[in-house]
Amino acid sequence: MNKPSTVMSKPNHLLRDRVVQLLIYLVVLGVSGVFLWILLDLIRGGSALLSWDFLIDVPRDAGRSGGIGSILVSTLLVLVIALLVAVPLGWATAVLLAEFIPVMSLFGRLVRYSLQVLAGVPSIVFGLFGHAFFSIYLGLGFSILSGGLTLACMLLPILVSTAEAGLRAVPESYRMSAAALGMSRAAILFHLLLPIAAPAWAAGLLLGIGRAAAETAALLFTSGYVDRMPESLLDSGRVLALHIFDLSMNVPGGDAPAYASALVLILLLLVINIAAIQLTHFWQRKKLRTE
Repeated sequence: MNKPSTVMSKPNHLLRDRVVQLLIYLVVLGVSGVFLWILLDLIRGGSALLSWDFLIDVPRDAGRSGGIGSILVSTLLVLVIALLVAVPLGWATAVLLAEFIPVMSLFGRLVRYSLQVLAGVPSIVFGLFGHAFFSIYLGLGFSILSGGLTLACMLLPILVSTAEAGLRAVPESYRMSAAALGMSRAAILFHLLLPIAAPAWAAGLLLGIGRAAAETAALLFTSGYVDRMPESLLDSGRVLALHIFDLSMNVPGGDAPAYASALVLILLLLVINIAAIQLTHFWQRKKLRTE
């Protein structure tokens, strides 16, 4: 007696599956459409100024003329310092939490709770902390080094959370099988767990780079506002996101350079994302071939 109802319910299940699939495609298309809309708007407003001279020249007349050479140098230096400090600390902490500390231990729960709180702290608070600790207490002043260290503190929650999630997503049977074969914990980590968790680690790294490159409030209090070419890490330097904000909000007639600078920032993030994804896939394929 139940067979007809079962048969009749199959089209309903198929219809629901099609509707859900259609909604997912619409959401993906909507997100992609927003990105393309922003990109086309930036191209329309800033492509006329985009040139090699614009990329290597220093700003003049408060940014209305000249280029963004010194701004790019300051931005890249701040990013490099932040990543050099945050990536080793964040990934080492993730390995410690995922592989060496029990999930329900008091220390592990305190660390995870602290990271969750840090992830929700506004960037302006990080800026005030960086100004008080790095700029004043450590005597670094308004400098690229102070800004990079402040950004490193901001990136730690993202890097730790994504890396730990990637490691915990690896089935426990993989670890047990490797241990049964006599592999050490270090060998299991480097030859088995890291290649599998590499996409999650790369995703966290890309999220961190995106947040760091777009940061303004924290760097306003630490790296400074000067648009000249930095001569050392202790010099003040204006980053690209802060330069875009200044041109669009404080400089009359700075809309065109702001659009061009924003277009450069988007293209820079695209290049970094594509390069990181390709390097991750190359490393995974290389590890699989050598195993």
